[in-house]
Amino acid sequence: KAVCEAAKDFPSVNARIEGEEVVYNDFVDVSIAVSAPKGLVVPIIRNAESMTLAQIEKTVIELATKARDSKLTIDEMTGGTFTITNGGVFGSMMSTPILNEPQSAILGMHSIINRPVAINNQVEIRPMMYLAMSYDHRVIDGSSSVTFLVRVKKILEDPMLMFIGLV
Repeated sequence: KAVCEAAKDFPSVNARIEGEEVVYNDFVDVSIAVSAPKGLVVPIIRNAESMTLAQIEKTVIELATKARDSKLTIDEMTGGTFTITNGGVFGSMMSTPILNEPQSAILGMHSIINRPVAINNQVEIRPMMYLAMSYDHRVIDGSSSVTFLVRVKKILEDPMLMFIGLV
């Protein structure tokens, strides 16, 4: 949901290259990486931008279950516009996600671990998670990618912003 909200202001992260043309989508079909018996598969949450958080959660559970039961269809894994992968479930603290062409971006999420951070000039232990985004520089410039990632981070840190319309 955070990616869908941020993509509203950064349409290039949800675009693709077809031949010589950049195609901008007016929908967000989020591909989610799922570990299945025969390896990683990437089913798609279609029109995620129009779904509630609860609907997205339900769809993720359904797709992940189908993936683990080896029951996904090719159609359920084809045509995503943006991918999210979560190496954190395998203990990854940081990695570089590989772009799923023809998509222009992929977001990698990693383990949440306790880290010392400075809060009001005091050291406190807080849960932290690294985010990494790989992107096609032909479609997305560096400032847009970083600004998009900061927006996603802000939403994840304070999800209520989505519900009160402040993102």
